[in-house]
Amino acid sequence: MNNAQLLSRAECTALRGIAILSIVLHNYCHWLRGIVHENEYNYNQDNVDSLMYILGHPDNRLFIHLFSFFGHYGVPIFLFLSAYGLVMKYERPGVLPQGNTVQLATDWQSYLKGWVSGLWRFMRYHWLKLFRMMIFGFVLFLVVDNITPGAHRYKLTDIVTQLLMVNNFMPEPHHVIWPGPYWFFGLMVQLYLLYRLLLYKRHWGFTLAAIVLCMAAQMLCQPGDDALNYLRYNFVGGMLPFGIGLLYARFNQQLVGFWYNLLFFVVSVVVVLNYSNGFTAWFFVPLFVCSAGFTLVKILPRCVLRLFEWVGTVSAALFVVHPILRKVFIPISRRGDLYTGLLVYLVASIVIAYLYHEMLKRLPSPKY
Repeated sequence: MNNAQLLSRAECTALRGIAILSIVLHNYCHWLRGIVHENEYNYNQDNVDSLMYILGHPDNRLFIHLFSFFGHYGVPIFLFLSAYGLVMKYERPGVLPQGNTVQLATDWQSYLKGWVSGLWRFMRYHWLKLFRMMIFGFVLFLVVDNITPGAHRYKLTDIVTQLLMVNNFMPEPHHVIWPGPYWFFGLMVQLYLLYRLLLYKRHWGFTLAAIVLCMAAQMLCQPGDDALNYLRYNFVGGMLPFGIGLLYARFNQQLVGFWYNLLFFVVSVVVVLNYSNGFTAWFFVPLFVCSAGFTLVKILPRCVLRLFEWVGTVSAALFVVHPILRKVFIPISRRGDLYTGLLVYLVASIVIAYLYHEMLKRLPSPKY
């Protein structure tokens, strides 16, 4: 591999910062009245038409409209970066997951035992990392949610499946998962399992086949179908950006030079805008969101990159805590002070995320 062409650690962290800010802003903006809604788990042409009207008749809420509609695309960037990180960590020449080497066995039982042991170590490690990050934020959210207006009515299964991170599989997951952004934890568990079972150090054709099959399954649905909503809450909906992250890291084909990256970024943004207006094309938008992301961090000024890089260092904590702060501060915007509430929410979320990040650093980490 020519590491000079890969995303550097600083660029990955900065891109993570950009993605989390998009998600945090989206998860606030789309709860406000009169704001354009996104097409995330399903496709609604009315939402696109509303966006086109707003773009043609902009008002002082344009910023909020844009993050409400597009901000959720921070999730595909996180999936892309997660896959990229798995390849960099586990698939470089001479690098193997610790304690996961399977020696050539003289009988299939020994081989199978080693393979199962490796799978268990991998999944246990990544599941515990997610659980360690989620649990304190989830408990705090339960407290805040129940002492503020509009508390969610939890069933026992809602709590148990969230703690196990399998609630994406529940019927109508959008009615089960609360806070909503926590669906991402279950999605990552599924993708980690898929990676270790089928894609780890496999020929690129396995990844391409997984992408094609998952895309085909979604395209067989109709706009508004419950089936499409269900698929996009699970690994089927996340396979495109995750697979692209794997292939990008393995093939290592990155544009070199400021102007090439700038051109690719502009083209990607134009395609995202165009492809958002059409059911079939909409499935490919995450691909161009990712290409816009990994070219953007190549052209940003160093001072701006360092700012996003700092946010990226607390991105995991920010993801966990921002639903808690949204519940507290969104009434400010709903009373009419749109940007005041948004700014207070954003600043408070970053401050609390920093404190949460520092707390997590002092807790024992799972061992591979």
